[in-house]
Amino acid sequence: MHLLVVSHSCATPINQQVYAELERQTGWKITLVVPEGWRDEFGNVLNKEKWPEFHGDLVSIPVWKNGNIILHVYRENWGAFLDAGRFDAIYVNHEPYALATAQLCWANSRTLKAPFGFYSCQNILKKYPPPFSWSEWMVFQKSSFAFPITDAVEEVLIEKGFRGASTVCALPLDPGIYRPRGSEEDLKLIPRSADETIIGYVGRLVEAKGLRTLAEALSSLQDLSWRLVVIGTGEFEATFRRLLTEGGIANRVVFFGYVPHAETPRYLSAFDALVVPSETQPNWKEQFGRVITEAMACGTPVIGSSSGEIPNLIRKSGGGLVFSERDPVDFAKCLREIITQKDLRQKLGEKGRKWVESEVSVSAVATKMATALQQVSGKA
Repeated sequence: MHLLVVSHSCATPINQQVYAELERQTGWKITLVVPEGWRDEFGNVLNKEKWPEFHGDLVSIPVWKNGNIILHVYRENWGAFLDAGRFDAIYVNHEPYALATAQLCWANSRTLKAPFGFYSCQNILKKYPPPFSWSEWMVFQKSSFAFPITDAVEEVLIEKGFRGASTVCALPLDPGIYRPRGSEEDLKLIPRSADETIIGYVGRLVEAKGLRTLAEALSSLQDLSWRLVVIGTGEFEATFRRLLTEGGIANRVVFFGYVPHAETPRYLSAFDALVVPSETQPNWKEQFGRVITEAMACGTPVIGSSSGEIPNLIRKSGGGLVFSERDPVDFAKCLREIITQKDLRQKLGEKGRKWVESEVSVSAVATKMATALQQVSGKA
């Protein structure tokens, strides 16, 4: 079995880990294509770098529209590339409406005609204007399989007309990297007094992430001992700081700014709880909330809003509490429970960690992918 994977996200080496595990489980040969010099959302230029445990071929190809997830296309003669590789299956780790997906799908349909599949995290039914609607429909018609990240995403694909094989594969993580660090290491990273609860927020500082509701909820809990640690940057930061000041709690909040992705597991372990207060917008609702499973893997309970996939993840795992989005009173109630009940924090943290290991780990997701790829390719 020779599998071709095309993925802009794998320009970040840790995202290659699931394919390294797929290699380990199956013994397949995997060729992984990434954009050359990809620019991530923070403006960093990611050069070709291999995850240590990935032994397949890592190929970097220049792209037009570098850094644009939906509009970038590869500067490559894919027909010749596919003919030379003679791949048994092709998986493009992009949305079906992305131009790179259409580019590969069309080339495959004209040359190799190998089983072709794509990824999706779109959990809202959206109709796109031409040419995106045309290319998306072409991808649906010519694809054998898809890996949606949640049941809700799978439902959207079916409603849009996709009729191929569909296997729900959550965004994977390594429980060996995302793990509880222990109280001594946690205290060194974020010192706190004996009775102080550390509440963490990790993500973009934009209004849709529910930061206004977070500020209002916390301002009603000044009788309790807590501190908020904020990791991330964004356009809403100045307004968020003003809201914290107006609520009389600015002195309880620490802003750490941008933290490299590789460092976030240490912070997630050091938090006593993570908050994910996202709020549904007309054209967006939380799709997966990767930081939720990352926190759970670290043994940290999560308090999340009822937006999108957040409540589904928390309820399936049993690793946290859910409040009604945009409701600061309900949010404050959940925060009070977490802050005042250490036993509850420990119980929720243990449940979340156990669920992640069985359902969202790199090993579990790679097994699901292997089974699906065997079925569509006919290769053992």
